[in-house]
Amino acid sequence: MSKSNDSIKKTLTVAFLLCLVCSVIVSGAAVALKPLQVANQEHDRRTNILVAAGLIQPREATRERVNAEFDKIQVKVVDLRTGQYVDHINPNEFDQLRAAAEPATSERLAVDPAGIRRLEHYGLVYLVGDVDNPDRIIIPVRGSGLWSTLYGFLALEGDGSTIAGLGFYQHAETPGLGGEVDNANWKAQWPGKRVFAEDSMQPRLGLASNPDPDHQVDTLAGATLTARGVTNLLQFWTGERGYGPFLAKFRQGV
Repeated sequence: MSKSNDSIKKTLTVAFLLCLVCSVIVSGAAVALKPLQVANQEHDRRTNILVAAGLIQPREATRERVNAEFDKIQVKVVDLRTGQYVDHINPNEFDQLRAAAEPATSERLAVDPAGIRRLEHYGLVYLVGDVDNPDRIIIPVRGSGLWSTLYGFLALEGDGSTIAGLGFYQHAETPGLGGEVDNANWKAQWPGKRVFAEDSMQPRLGLASNPDPDHQVDTLAGATLTARGVTNLLQFWTGERGYGPFLAKFRQGV
């Protein structure tokens, strides 16, 4: 009996030591790889911004090219309630999605067409060229589709209304239906469309079965709810609760 107990004790000891060694290895690897993970995440973020703006093609997204093009972009923080730049927040450290989740830096939406639940007080903008007279204005957008939240970037020309490009970098919509937001042919319909009509402050852009040639593109066949979600999120983020107050100051020449 004592030999049996001794054998069980040895087995448990070996198992414990094995688990301990494995946990140390895994923890060490996680710590060692953290800088690489952060670098990869930053590279993906920059790539998605540049691709949405039409400044590079996905096949050109080497680290050297992405970093060189992103150096031409100035990142600013905007108070979404006023449309004005703020200087007390470092744009390189500001996490917009985290701010949206914190009650102190966001508000719950009573009317929520984009399905985001909470709206942050501050948002990032990416400006190509001069801050006061940019060539391109890139804003983050997000909102509910059929199965998921779609996250992307909308790029506008310096007039604050003409679309330069649109791209979603994260979603879980149905492949071949709502997932067609990734289709290059569908995305190619957006450049040149206008967010606003000349006599209106309300955004007009969206998806439609019979699209307005100036403001809309063809809807996603068989994906009514995703198409509606894309329309809602684009109109929300370019509207008065989103970046509308900020974009208004660039529309004086529209």
